[in-house]
Amino acid sequence: MNAKLADKIATTVIYVIAGMVALVLFSMLGFILVQGLPHLSWHFLTSPALSFEAGGGIGIQLFNSFYLLVLAMVISFPIALGAAIYLNEYAKKSVWTNIIRTAIEILSSLPSVVVGLFGFLLFVVQFKFGFSILSGAIALSIFNLPLLTRSIETSLAQIPYLQREAGAALGLSRWETVLHVVLPAAVPSIVTGVVLSAGRVFGEAAALIFTAGQSAPALNFMDWNPFNISSPLSPMRPAETLAVHIWKINSEGIMPDLNLVSAGASAVLIIVVLIFNFSARKIGMKLFKKLTSS
Repeated sequence: MNAKLADKIATTVIYVIAGMVALVLFSMLGFILVQGLPHLSWHFLTSPALSFEAGGGIGIQLFNSFYLLVLAMVISFPIALGAAIYLNEYAKKSVWTNIIRTAIEILSSLPSVVVGLFGFLLFVVQFKFGFSILSGAIALSIFNLPLLTRSIETSLAQIPYLQREAGAALGLSRWETVLHVVLPAAVPSIVTGVVLSAGRVFGEAAALIFTAGQSAPALNFMDWNPFNISSPLSPMRPAETLAVHIWKINSEGIMPDLNLVSAGASAVLIIVVLIFNFSARKIGMKLFKKLTSS
């Protein structure tokens, strides 16, 4: 077999495999969207869920998902940013850095249900936070930290070392070089990684079943005092998210239209995750063009 024929066969095999993967993905997305999109409406997106009657929505669950996502990112992003800067800009090869990198790898490979059980034992039981948004946000932060740290570290490593040398030549300290030279250049990649990790966190369910809880009590959207348990901003209230709601109604739901609710909620979840993924590329490209003037 000559080289040209072997290359054509290998290229064809690669295209077939890629096409099969794409076909599976589009089939799954198409099935979920075709089943769920006809049931979406403003009433469905804003009304509370009903346990025993038809006509319920996902309003509270959708709000809980976004609120938990914001809290989790507020907790995890500064820690991940600091860890990535240390590992890429300051840390030298040593036993200590090997331990940190190994810990990151182990955390990234842990099943989310294990993180949820750890959060249940530590935050719900030991710290007595109960089933609450705070417990769920901390558990999601633990779940998100490895991915976010590696993403930011990769973004920083892509910046040429010549830019660091230029900062030092201008009399900047190492920290000033990182703050004023390296980080601005890495912002597009960092933002892309943050948005992608946010989409991954938004669809998480297993870690939240044991921490944020499986109930969505009625909220008073006129009360924005975070110290009131009925306030949407209260971090100590239980919060069933959209992903947990889908799992719950498919496992133990008894409402007459549970199939319709499940299909609609699944479609919303897929749409939000797709928005996160597509917006990550758009935002990254726009920031890159703006910061590099290209």
